[in-house]
Amino acid sequence: MSSHKKNPPIPHLAHRVWRDPVLWLAFGFGSGLAPKAPGTFGTLPGVALAWLIGMLAASLAVPAGYLTAAVVFLLTPIGVFLCGRASEKLGVHDHGGIVFDEIVGVLIPFMLIPVTPLNLLWGFLAFRVFDVLKPWPINWLDRHVSGGLGIMVDDLLAGVFALAALLILSGIFPAAFV
Repeated sequence: MSSHKKNPPIPHLAHRVWRDPVLWLAFGFGSGLAPKAPGTFGTLPGVALAWLIGMLAASLAVPAGYLTAAVVFLLTPIGVFLCGRASEKLGVHDHGGIVFDEIVGVLIPFMLIPVTPLNLLWGFLAFRVFDVLKPWPINWLDRHVSGGLGIMVDDLLAGVFALAALLILSGIFPAAFV
């Protein structure tokens, strides 16, 4: 969670999320309503989506990485719109419950890392580490880019960092990445 990503009290938030399609999607189908660690809970639908993409790719006999990249490129502008609109509706920039950015960001490692149960765990953990710690330039982008793009960009870059880390680790410990 970013330093400026707060969860101020918003009256009837859950009710609003369940009744407003923009908020419902931006809140990761409600997963962002988790009272503790909404970003972590909000990442789980992204992991499920990565698994579904892997299954679909296998059934279509196409590389999962290509399909994952297509989904990321499709969902990114949708996420910029949804996150921006949700932020406007709530009157809070990057409310902690807005997790569509996590859903898209956690997919990025699976552009090059095979989708397996163990790799889904590694991808989830690596993404969460970079999303929470926000090393430079993620932290700079998080503080200086506003609107829906600002909400999305730090998580997209956290996904790129997670991908890089997993590629390095898979070269050092190949048996851990099946």
